[in-house]
Amino acid sequence: MIRFESITKAYPDGTVAVNGLDLEAPTGKLTILVGPSGCGKTTSLRMINRLIEPTSGTIYLDDQPTSGMDAALLRRRIGYVIQHAGLFPHRTIVDNIATMPLLLGESRQKARHRALELMERVGLPETFANRYPWQLSGGQQQRVGVARALASDPAFMLMDEPFSAVDPVVRAQLQEEFLRLQREIGKTIIMVTHDIDEALKLGDQVAVMRVGGKLAQMATPSELLTSPADEFVADFVGRDRGYRSLGFTAAAGSVAVGEEWTVQLGASAAEAQAKATGAWVLVVDAGRRPLGWAQPEQVHGELRKEHLNLSGTSAQASGTMRQLLDAALSSPSRRGVVVNEHGELLGTVTATDVVKAIEAEPHLETAR
Repeated sequence: MIRFESITKAYPDGTVAVNGLDLEAPTGKLTILVGPSGCGKTTSLRMINRLIEPTSGTIYLDDQPTSGMDAALLRRRIGYVIQHAGLFPHRTIVDNIATMPLLLGESRQKARHRALELMERVGLPETFANRYPWQLSGGQQQRVGVARALASDPAFMLMDEPFSAVDPVVRAQLQEEFLRLQREIGKTIIMVTHDIDEALKLGDQVAVMRVGGKLAQMATPSELLTSPADEFVADFVGRDRGYRSLGFTAAAGSVAVGEEWTVQLGASAAEAQAKATGAWVLVVDAGRRPLGWAQPEQVHGELRKEHLNLSGTSAQASGTMRQLLDAALSSPSRRGVVVNEHGELLGTVTATDVVKAIEAEPHLETAR
C-alpha cells in the first residue's frame, strides 16, 4: 500500500504543484494518476521515491513514512519505469536488466540468470541479451525498462508515461502485455498518464487530478464513466461515456448467439453462394477460426484471401458488451463474430441483439 497524507509541494516562487493530496494505492493494485498538464501527476509520483521532497505531509509505504528512510535504500525498494525506458546505452540488454540485483549484492551469474528469466516474462527473446539499446525498437526498449524495474522483485512500482513514446499499435500491444504481466505478479503500482483511455483500460482505480495538484475524483474506471463527481471530471473523461462504459460490462450469458453458416478458403463460388446469408458469407479456416467475410457474387472460381473483407472485429463470448457491439457494428454483414477463448467460432450477434440485452438488464455484472 502507498498512502499520501496531506501532501503539498510548493516551490520558492509560490507555485503550488500539489496541494493537500490524500490518496491511497491499495496493495497489489494498479492506481493511475491522470489529469491535464500542470496538475502535479509526475511531481506526486516522484515524491514517492523522494526524487522530489514534499513541502509538507507524509507518504507511507505499508504504513512506514518514507521521510524517515534512507533515500538510496528507499529507491532500491521501488521499481521505476519512465518514458523512453532510460536504459544505459553502453550496457547490453541483459546487463541493463541485471543492474539492480548487482547493486543489491547478488552475484553476477545469479543476476544475469534473473535478467534472462525476466526477458522471457516481458516477451523478449533470449537472443536480444547481448544487444545494446540502440539495436532495439522503442517498444522493445520499453519492455527492457519494465524488466529492469522488476529485476529486484520490488513490492512497489512507479511508472511515468511508460508507453507514450511508441506508436499506437505498439502501445496497444504493450498495454495488453502489461495487463497480462500484472495479473501474474500483482505489484502495487502507481502510474502516470495523460491518456484517459489508457487510464480506463489499465487502472484498477483512477485518480483524476485538477491543475494545482488537487484530487478531483478517485474511482474505478467503470465508476468514472457512469458517475463522474463533477463537471470537470465529466469533461475530462470525455464524450461517449455510455458506450465506453460497456467495456466494463460482462457479456457472458446476456446475448443469445445465433448460428452462422460458414465456408473455408478454397470453396467454390457456388458453395459460397449456397452458404451466404444475404450478400455475405463468413470464411473460416480448418479449425473454424474466422478469417473474414466474403461476397460470393465477387468470387469467380475458388474463394481466395483477396476476396476477404477484414473490417470486422471478433468478440469473445466471455468478453464485454462493448466488444460484442463493436463486432456487430464493424462487420460488413452487420453480424458480429463471437468466438471462444481459443478463437473458434461460436456464432454471430447483431447490434439489435446487443442493444436489447443492454436495455433489458441495465445493471449487468461488471467485467473487471
